[in-house]
Amino acid sequence: MKLSGLLHRSRPELPGLSGTARVDRRTEALLRRIKPGEIAVLDQIDLDRATADALVSARVAAVVNAAPSISGRFPTLGPEVLLAAGIPLLDSAGPDVLAAVPDGARIRLHEGAVHLGEKEVARGTEQTADAVADALADAKSGLSHQLEAFAANTIEFMQRERSMLLYGVGVPDVEVDLAGRQVLVVAAGYDHVADLARLKNYIREYKPVLVGVGAGADALLAAGHTPQLIVGDPGEVSAEALGSGADVVVPAFADGHAPGLHRVQDLGAGAVTFPSSANPEDLALLVAAHHGASMIVTVGLSATMAEFLDRGRSGSNASTFLTRLQVGPTLVDGRVIAALYRSRISTGAILLMLAAAVVAIGAALLVSDAGDAVLDWLVQSWNGLLGLVRGWVA
Repeated sequence: MKLSGLLHRSRPELPGLSGTARVDRRTEALLRRIKPGEIAVLDQIDLDRATADALVSARVAAVVNAAPSISGRFPTLGPEVLLAAGIPLLDSAGPDVLAAVPDGARIRLHEGAVHLGEKEVARGTEQTADAVADALADAKSGLSHQLEAFAANTIEFMQRERSMLLYGVGVPDVEVDLAGRQVLVVAAGYDHVADLARLKNYIREYKPVLVGVGAGADALLAAGHTPQLIVGDPGEVSAEALGSGADVVVPAFADGHAPGLHRVQDLGAGAVTFPSSANPEDLALLVAAHHGASMIVTVGLSATMAEFLDRGRSGSNASTFLTRLQVGPTLVDGRVIAALYRSRISTGAILLMLAAAVVAIGAALLVSDAGDAVLDWLVQSWNGLLGLVRGWVA
């Protein structure tokens, strides 16, 4: 056998699904970097629907989760979304998979295992629709425990930060004028892209102050809008959004340390800190309310009990209930605005006005000398056209 024949003989195709691995412990950072056809390798216990929707939108080839996507604490919605979109989910692959798989490496998924070449580096559970349905049914029993934990955390938050909630102590000043204006707060949550698109006419007509919460700032940019205020960890926001000229509010711990503040400073942009244990969505609402916003419209924020618990962070959500009470009647869900919104001047009204104008001009011409001349010209042109048609037919 010739040596050249051995060198050119192709290796047999290994079974399974292959693709480039995109690895990151921070899910938000992973979602910004991943590209269509890649395999997401993450570590997120109780995979929520917002993350799953983002992975589906990114058109990933598969998802490998180091943690259980359904821990049993409550019925999380993410796994169902992935499987419905035809995206394989390899679950509970173990924390070592994040170290065993280099970012950008070519990996292969086959029969519940993760392979680098022919070497198995991790093994998990390949989820199916039936298995997810059974796990969700079992997880419903954990709802009461989640509600109890939420209530306890809410009371603790009220005791710790009542001065901020009631009197605005610690709420930072911002350059953008919010007093007496409508404010649109956009977070990267459930169907936020579609909901934001449905508010296009509202934004054009009322020109609300545009506030992006974390990746919501990039959602505004992608929709053709420029955020005027950004609230959240700068590590979750693109450099383009941070450099767009928007005011930036960075959540900080009680001691003043604000993770991610250096990223804003490195870009040469200004930022203020907001020391609080409230989540970024609630901080954005509080900034708008305490600076006198007349109405706050939200996109992508949790609105129902299922959505709220699906986030799986009862501790960081302790501020939500009290914030909603504080903001009160100024808060409106964007889906309500989209359903009820009507342009001040409808298309039918414009057509009616044009028709009335045409009738008025026609009537004026008929009763004037100029109208007689126009009418004679129209009659002559019509007769000439009929003559040409008769001659062509003959």
